[in-house]
Amino acid sequence: MSAPLLSLRGLSKSYGRIQANRAIDLDVAPRSIHAVLGENGAGKSTLMKLISGVEQPDAGMMAWKGEALALASPAEARRRGIAMVFQHFSLFETLTVVENLRLVMPGGRRELAERLIRLGREFGLEVDPFVHVHALSVGERQRVEILRCLMTDPELLILDEPTSVLPPQLVVALFETLRRLRDKGVSILFISHKLEEIRAICDRATILRDGAVTGTLEPRHHDAQALARLMIGREMPRPVPAAPREPGETRLELIGLDHRPEDPFAMPLHGIDLKVRAGEIVGIAGISGNGQNELAALVSGETVLPPEASDRIFMIGRPVGELGARDRRALGFAFMPEERLGRGAVPDMPLAANALLTAHAKGLVRRGLVDRAKARDFTAACIRDYDVRTPGVEAEAGALSGGNLQKFIIGREIMLAPKLLFVAQPTWGVDIGAAAAIRGRLVALRNEGVAILVVSEELEELFELCDVIHVLAGGRLSPPLQARDTSAEVIGRYMMGAEPAEAAA
Repeated sequence: MSAPLLSLRGLSKSYGRIQANRAIDLDVAPRSIHAVLGENGAGKSTLMKLISGVEQPDAGMMAWKGEALALASPAEARRRGIAMVFQHFSLFETLTVVENLRLVMPGGRRELAERLIRLGREFGLEVDPFVHVHALSVGERQRVEILRCLMTDPELLILDEPTSVLPPQLVVALFETLRRLRDKGVSILFISHKLEEIRAICDRATILRDGAVTGTLEPRHHDAQALARLMIGREMPRPVPAAPREPGETRLELIGLDHRPEDPFAMPLHGIDLKVRAGEIVGIAGISGNGQNELAALVSGETVLPPEASDRIFMIGRPVGELGARDRRALGFAFMPEERLGRGAVPDMPLAANALLTAHAKGLVRRGLVDRAKARDFTAACIRDYDVRTPGVEAEAGALSGGNLQKFIIGREIMLAPKLLFVAQPTWGVDIGAAAAIRGRLVALRNEGVAILVVSEELEELFELCDVIHVLAGGRLSPPLQARDTSAEVIGRYMMGAEPAEAAA
């Protein structure tokens, strides 16, 4: 066998009392696709930061092509041939896509734009190079990050959840491209919570638990359940069955909703008709950038309608088009946005303060004064019940791993006991054990009579959760599809713009 491209020996990293990585040994072979598996908080993100030069280890050593490797910055890592797409993106929102590219690589505006368009078509990750980043959805920003890495011609490419923005048809195309890259000499570190993807694409897999390596194996020789047990150290939670029931009253209705956002780069919505009833989970599938953000802003109350269109949105029995987010929440509405940091939580504030943002009306504020003891109790219960891995209620939101912050935010919203719950990307970046637990909570709420709207790019998740699925493509919503009577292929055709007759064919 050839010598490893990258070797780690005894690599350790601590943040105060928290030891994120404990004596990690890992070899990445040339021309290989190597998975790193682990729960949220297992140390995957820290390990990738060490490999990409964002952080430096406290102990241990790295070797690159057999020579000692010490990286002082991501720029140095890129010069050595190591590129990474991070879970939290590193793009300047006030610049265009191509302007962001010019910050880290040589070339003129037109040349870089042409390379981006060409690579985007090859990978099925099209994005307009001249759009400002602030106008892009989370999924579109991930596409830019992937393409930016590929434009540096890396020898080691680190991909964190690279398929979360793709319909099934394009996942196959991406995997073919990754295999071509491997065959051309590029090694890939692949982080994904989709265990069947790991089995399909990866040659080797290293499993982390509590910051330490617990094993390295060939994933194709193990089924998904076995990989899950190795990863989380216990049996997977059993799915909560959706109790048979007739849906109740309509708690959210959109009637012929048209909306043209002020942002010229945003997606207009056309004739949106949607119903979500009590005791029902309705899902919206689609590739990022097709109107999900615009629809979420209208349903949540972040964007309000003009008076003449106020009756286009009904919520819990009354028109709410003119009502803002606070008034909609007062009716029994709860919302978890897909953007965790910035919209779901304030990074520099402790968790107890972040709980107050939406739970203040649950007895945490009395006569205008914060009841800090109740706020801490509420936060502690959320941490306990939703298995949020954190030192305590005073930990800053920005210090949590992405998956743990996700668990905190969705736990906070569920603890409000809403009548109508809207969750966007409920398990984005969350490990398989936590994802199963979150989905179980949503189904249990549905069984209790809560109306739930879910926007997700995970088709498997939508089929597991939903009674009804719509597809959002080009700002238009498909007819309602009964989840039990449709297939991923039909959903995928709608996602790629097919008309109803073509999608059903």
